[in-house]
Amino acid sequence: MKLSEHKDLKKEILALPVKEKDKLLLRLVAKDKVLTEHLHFLLLEDESNLKDRVAFIKNEVTEALEELNTTPKTSAKDSLLLLRKLAKQINHFYKVTKADFEEVELKLLMFNLSPMTFRYKVYSLSKNHEQLLANYVVKAILMLLRKFEKLHEDLQFDLKEDLNALLAKIYSSYIAKTAIDLGLPKSVD
Repeated sequence: MKLSEHKDLKKEILALPVKEKDKLLLRLVAKDKVLTEHLHFLLLEDESNLKDRVAFIKNEVTEALEELNTTPKTSAKDSLLLLRKLAKQINHFYKVTKADFEEVELKLLMFNLSPMTFRYKVYSLSKNHEQLLANYVVKAILMLLRKFEKLHEDLQFDLKEDLNALLAKIYSSYIAKTAIDLGLPKSVD
C-alpha cells in the first residue's frame, strides 16, 4: 500500500499530534535498517564522515581487486562474484548517503581495477561465465553512464578521464562484442 494512493490517509497522518507522529516515525525507522542508517548519516554525520566512508570503500575495492588480479588462476566466475559483492557494498553506500558523484567514482574505480582477460576458464555445461561477466559489466556501465550524464558538467569533467579509460579497457577485451551489441559508446566527450 502506497501513501500516494491514499490521499485521505496522508491528510490524517499530517493532522496527527506531534507526539503521535514522533512515535510512529520512530517505530517505522526501527523496522528499516537502511532508513535508520540514512537518517543517522543525514542528522549526525558531516562531510568528513562521507570522505571516511568513501576512503573505506576505495580501500576495500582496491585490496579485493588487487588480490584477484594477483591470484594465478583467476577466472571470469571469480571476477563476477567479486564484482557483484563490491557493487552491493557501493549500492548500500549510495542508499545511505545519496552521494551521486561518489557512487559513480567508486564504481569507475571498481571496473577499472577489475580484470577483463583471463587465462583460465571455468567449464560448465549450464553457464558461460565469460558471457555472464560481459553482460554484467556492460549493463552496469550503461547504468553508470546514465548516472554520469545526470551529474553537473564540472563533476563530469572530473570523472571523464577514468570513464574513457574504462571504455577503452572494455573495447580492448573480449567484452567488446557484447559492448557493441548492447550499444555501449567507445568514449565520452
